[in-house]
Amino acid sequence: MDLSLIREQSAQAAREIIEAAHLQEGDLFVVGCSSSEVQGDRIGTHTSVDVAGALYEGIAGVLDEKKIRLAAQCCEHLNRALVVDRDTMEKYGLEQVNTIPQPNHAGGAFATVTYEKRPDPVLVESINAQAKAGIDIGGTLIGMHIRPVVVPLRISLRKIGDANIVCARYRPKYVGGQRAIYDPELM
Repeated sequence: MDLSLIREQSAQAAREIIEAAHLQEGDLFVVGCSSSEVQGDRIGTHTSVDVAGALYEGIAGVLDEKKIRLAAQCCEHLNRALVVDRDTMEKYGLEQVNTIPQPNHAGGAFATVTYEKRPDPVLVESINAQAKAGIDIGGTLIGMHIRPVVVPLRISLRKIGDANIVCARYRPKYVGGQRAIYDPELM
């Protein structure tokens, strides 16, 4: 695997999502990731901390620069709990749970790397569907973490490594009816 390419692709994807979703400082961005899928293997079969590290560096570098908050989803063995910074937990009124993600047991490589690299990480069971956007790298199912209404977001990349990516963002609900006028900036 070309880790520098993985780093570049993940940073590019993060930048494009931030721009297309009109994210602002303090918004929450969720990442679900299968390092196995990035390598061309089936999800959960060939976890790689090195691949996860390259993905983390690309994504977190962009998010930190823009002051956008990261929520890293764990695998289904931890019920898709999320790694967030302690101040994110406090700002969003989230409840901490007691577990530490592991790459080959429960949590996954991306969540493990995020837990190891963040200055004050905690695990929360849920972010209560408060993310404004996110990226699913390799079919990890992040939609439950994004604020309704979740809409797909097309960016220039379709894959990172060998993993298909699905990007999504929130948009405000449409209310009104036939006479309603909607703000195109929010659509």
